[in-house]
Amino acid sequence: MIRYGADYNPEHWSEEVRREDLKLMAEAGVTMVTAGIYSWAAVEPRPGEWDFGWFDDVMDGLAGAGVQVCLATMTASPPPWLSHAHPEILPVRADGVRLSPGARQQFCPSSPVYRAHAERLVSELASRYAGHPALAMWHVGNEYGCHIRACYCDVSAEDFRRWLRERYGTIGELNSAWTTTFWSQRYSTWDEILPPRVAPTFPNPAQQLDYHRFSSDAALECFLTEQRVLRRVTPGVPITTNFVGLVQKALDWHTWTPHEDFVSLDSYPDPYDPRAHVEAAFAYDLVRSTKDQPWLLLEQAPSAVNWRPRNSPKPPGAMRLGSWQAIAQGADAVLFFQWRQTSGGAEKFHSAMVPHGGRDTRTFRETAGLGQELARVPELAGTRVRADVAILHDWPSWWGLELDSHPAQLEYLETHLAHYAPLFDANITCDVVHPSRDLSRYKLVVVPNLYLLEQETADNLRAYVAGGGHLVVSYFTGIVDGRDRAYLGGHPAPLRDILGLRVDEFWPLEDAVDLRFADGTTGSGTNWSEWIETEGAEVIASFEGGELAGRPAITRHVFGDGVAWYLGTRPDLGPVLGRVCSEAGVSPVLDGPPGVQAVVRHGEESAYLILLNHGTEPVTVDLPHAAPDLLTDPSRPVREVRLAPRGVAVLKG
Repeated sequence: MIRYGADYNPEHWSEEVRREDLKLMAEAGVTMVTAGIYSWAAVEPRPGEWDFGWFDDVMDGLAGAGVQVCLATMTASPPPWLSHAHPEILPVRADGVRLSPGARQQFCPSSPVYRAHAERLVSELASRYAGHPALAMWHVGNEYGCHIRACYCDVSAEDFRRWLRERYGTIGELNSAWTTTFWSQRYSTWDEILPPRVAPTFPNPAQQLDYHRFSSDAALECFLTEQRVLRRVTPGVPITTNFVGLVQKALDWHTWTPHEDFVSLDSYPDPYDPRAHVEAAFAYDLVRSTKDQPWLLLEQAPSAVNWRPRNSPKPPGAMRLGSWQAIAQGADAVLFFQWRQTSGGAEKFHSAMVPHGGRDTRTFRETAGLGQELARVPELAGTRVRADVAILHDWPSWWGLELDSHPAQLEYLETHLAHYAPLFDANITCDVVHPSRDLSRYKLVVVPNLYLLEQETADNLRAYVAGGGHLVVSYFTGIVDGRDRAYLGGHPAPLRDILGLRVDEFWPLEDAVDLRFADGTTGSGTNWSEWIETEGAEVIASFEGGELAGRPAITRHVFGDGVAWYLGTRPDLGPVLGRVCSEAGVSPVLDGPPGVQAVVRHGEESAYLILLNHGTEPVTVDLPHAAPDLLTDPSRPVREVRLAPRGVAVLKG
């Protein structure tokens, strides 16, 4: 079944309200809740003094109601007594300001004191609820890196030095990696090294890059500290934690997901943004691809959030559509933040399945309706999404690209979304994968940007193209190695033979530049341009006008049995990627009306075509063959589907 429910915060409510919650959960079709995320202070009101009785009642009640629990380890927000007794656990900003308690995530990830208290709490939890009939899964922490992306305190500094010793071995190797000959930064001992705190001008870029890596690893060690306890005490219970949409630059998901049984995501598209579903789609493809298996949507809003400058409710049908979008793109669970809307606290205006107005509200009716609908399609759970196209995504390259003192400020996610959106609009399913992934199964690989490109990645791309693959590479890729040192001999040095060209200079654009294609058509380029010297590549388009007039802008190069394209500017990517897809033999899932998303989930015996109308007008979708819509009449195959605005169809064929 597709698991359905919400974050449940029972410490806010009386026993009477909690009894009512169980009845309403049954009415809404809730099958799973995440419980206890912020319950630490309630179960340990004073150091070492445990009060689990009330939570035992919650777990027993949920088990009796047939509701599974994704049990949180309660470590996401330490109680005030911990920072009062140990103020050294509080995080410090890069400018030296120590943050105060009173919100959440008020801990330094490297703090041994925090980790020890968290480990002790998790040991108590795991021992107490091992074997409990409600326990289905563990939810470790919550939204790591959401508020504390890095800590710059002295404890973190010492942990950073330990991390560097393990990475480089000797101080001489670190000096080489960081190019400390520049600006007289050479270190003679490990003790001289600090985090990249606020400095007179640009901090060392390799030091900044390594601090990103370290900070992700420090948060991961918090996760692993708890995970090891859970593996020991409850070895058969799956473990997850929730990543945060596309804003989570702080954590390298690719280093985290090998340690999780399921990958989970929180997703909050902005109802005011008519294209927010495209960004959400990219995140869903990325999180699904990290383990190439179904994933869990652990948080979304039933209606409005509380943290944007303007917080729009979701219009009627939008919550259902967004939930089905996640399922279409591989989710096997749909949960909300939150179950019942609180009357106090910072999130009292964040929507909930049970709003302030209670059961007789639009939000409850819509969420209950979705729960009943999901119960009719249990066969979708466990089915998989398949893709012919891979987009390469890498956190160290993201961190490196957005450092200071570059030719221009480029945004990694903006670049990726610009390449992803035309494929999404064409109903071409994409995986979003790490550059080290085996690429041989894909007909097309797209590299929106890999500013930082290791030699192993270049070799992987070389083998892919030589073996018959089709590759698209965009500008400012292959510029530096893993230590943020520029490759010498012309850019992009590791890919020059594959692309058949050399880039000598970068010419960032302030305004659009005209392009002329070899077939006589015209277009324009934005964001970027480059002085390109071809070394065997065919010129597909040239710059027309400006200092680079007549020089190559877009090229195509046959390499081995495959083809590699290079985009030295940002053209209209729809037609360009359309031509590449055609050459590569990539076909859309469905040629549907504009605004209709089509995705197929594949089971062992059946496939399920899910259609979602993101548009504002009703549309009719012609089907390639007759199939029943499981949401309307599973017994009657149809050859066309009428979709209302925000409408959904699930066709079995």
